[in-house]
Amino acid sequence: MTTPAARIEHGILKVWTLGSYTASVQLLSSLNSYVASVPVSRNIAAAEMTIGRRVAVAFFDPTNDTDAVLFAVIA
Repeated sequence: MTTPAARIEHGILKVWTLGSYTASVQLLSSLNSYVASVPVSRNIAAAEMTIGRRVAVAFFDPTNDTDAVLFAVIA
């Protein structure tokens, strides 16, 4: 059985929840696509998580958008 390839998407931070360290992101590949409750890498400072900032999200399973992590904030 082959493992599906991971993909990386650019997005715009729409919601940031400090308590659970999760985010909702609008994906730039399709402006109608959102992913919610995405875990955020703990090495990103909370102060960097400003609504409207561009972010990078890694999807590990292309058939399951909940298997993802927000791993970078783009300046």
